[in-house]
Amino acid sequence: MGIALEPVTTRRLWTGRMLLVWVFLAVLLAQSPLIFNPGYFSHDELQWAAFAAQDPRIWRVDIWAGVQSFQYRPLTFTLWLWLSQHLFAHPYAFHAVAVAMGAANAALLAALLRGWRVSAGGAFAAAMVFALGAYAAHTHGWVAALADLIWVGCGLAIGAIVQRARRAGVAIFFAFALTAAALLAKEAAVVIPVLLGLAWLFFGRDPAWGRAALASALPVAIYLALRIGVLLFSPREAANYGWDLAFIPQRWLEYQLFAPNPTKMEAGGTLARGFGDGRVLAAAALWLALAWALWRAGSRWLAAFLLVGAAALGPVLILAESANQYGYGFAAATSAICAACWPRMDRFGKILLTLLAVLCLWHGTNIVRRFHDAGAVQAVFSPALADAVARHGDAPIRLRSIDPGQRWLFDRLTHDIPSYRGVPIGNRVRLVQAGEDADYAIESDGRLTALP
Repeated sequence: MGIALEPVTTRRLWTGRMLLVWVFLAVLLAQSPLIFNPGYFSHDELQWAAFAAQDPRIWRVDIWAGVQSFQYRPLTFTLWLWLSQHLFAHPYAFHAVAVAMGAANAALLAALLRGWRVSAGGAFAAAMVFALGAYAAHTHGWVAALADLIWVGCGLAIGAIVQRARRAGVAIFFAFALTAAALLAKEAAVVIPVLLGLAWLFFGRDPAWGRAALASALPVAIYLALRIGVLLFSPREAANYGWDLAFIPQRWLEYQLFAPNPTKMEAGGTLARGFGDGRVLAAAALWLALAWALWRAGSRWLAAFLLVGAAALGPVLILAESANQYGYGFAAATSAICAACWPRMDRFGKILLTLLAVLCLWHGTNIVRRFHDAGAVQAVFSPALADAVARHGDAPIRLRSIDPGQRWLFDRLTHDIPSYRGVPIGNRVRLVQAGEDADYAIESDGRLTALP
C-alpha cells in the first residue's frame, strides 16, 4: 500500500534551502495585511493583555501545574503572556510574530515535500496554498490561535527531521521531545503519532517513520493517562467544547467543504443552510471531483487524502462546533497529499486541482481582509470604550451598533474583558439590540457617538 518515493539526496537538500527562504518571504509578503493590522479580532487577545498587565510573572506555577484544567496549554499560555506583556501595545509586531510562525510552518511543509521528491515548484505551490488558504489565513491572523501554530509546527518539524536525520537516535529524540512540546501547546497534538504512522504506511514504509511514530506515541500515552478524563468529562467553559460521536459526520463535511467556499467566513457555518445553498452544492461537487481525480491517479492517493486528512482533524471532529483554526493541520496534510499526487494526475485532475487552489487562495484573501477590517475597528473602538467607561464611573453603559452586520464583532470585543489599558471593564458594558435605548451608538469605524 506504500507510495514509493525517491529518498532525500544531499544535492536536493542543498538546493532546497533557498526554496525554504523564498517560501518564508513570500508568505510574509502575501500576508502583509495581517502584519500591518492595527488591532485585534476578539476578546481572547484583550483578556490575555489584561491578565498580563495584572500579573507580570511569566513562569506561573498555576499554569504549569494545572494538569486537571480543561485547557492545559502551559507552553502556549506562557508564551502568550510574554508576548502580550511586550507586544500587545504594538499590534504590528504581535501580528508579525504570528505570521512569521505561519511562514516558518509553510517552509517546513515545503521541506517535507522536497524530501518526498515533490518538485521545487510543486513544493512551493503547495506551501503557498496551505499558508494563504482559509484555514491558515485565520490562524495566522488571529494571535489567539497561537496553540495551533505551535502544535502543527512541531508536527511538521518532526517530519522534516525524520527525513534528514542520519542517526536513528536523533529522529527518535526529536519525535519524543517535539511531540511533548506540542502537547503542552494544545491537546490536538495527540494526533501526531497517528500522522507519523500514516507517513510510514503510505510513503515507502521507511523504518525511520515507524520509529518516530512509536517515540511520539509515548508522550501521547502519558498525556492521555493524565488527561483523558478531564478532556472528556470535565465541565465545559463554552457550549462549543461539548462533544458527541454523532457530531463526526457533520464536522467532517464542514471541514471538507469550507476551503473551496470563498464567501464563507467560518467553517462552523458552512452547512447553516444545508445543501439548499448553491455554494455548498458547488463545493461538494468539486470535492467529489477531486476524490475521483485522486482515485484515477491511484486508489492509494485517495486513501491517503481521506485518512491523513481525518487524522489531522482527529478529536476536533467530535466537538459541537467547527472552527477555522482547528482545520490548520488538516490544510497542511491535504495540501501535501495533493502536491505529492500532482505528477500522477491526468489533465483533468491538474485543471481541477488548479481551480481548487485558486478558490482556496481567494477564500484566504477574503479572510485576511476580514481580519484587517476587524482590527482597524477594534483599534478605534476599544480605546473609545475605555474612555467612555472611565467617564461613567461605576455606572454601566449601553451600546448599540449602527450596523447590525457588525454586531458579531462588538459582541466579541465586549465579552468578559477584565480591563483595557488599565480601565476596569467587566460587566460595566452592555450591548443592546437595535431599537433599544442606548448611551452610545457604535459607528461602523468603531467610534462611539453619545446619544441623547
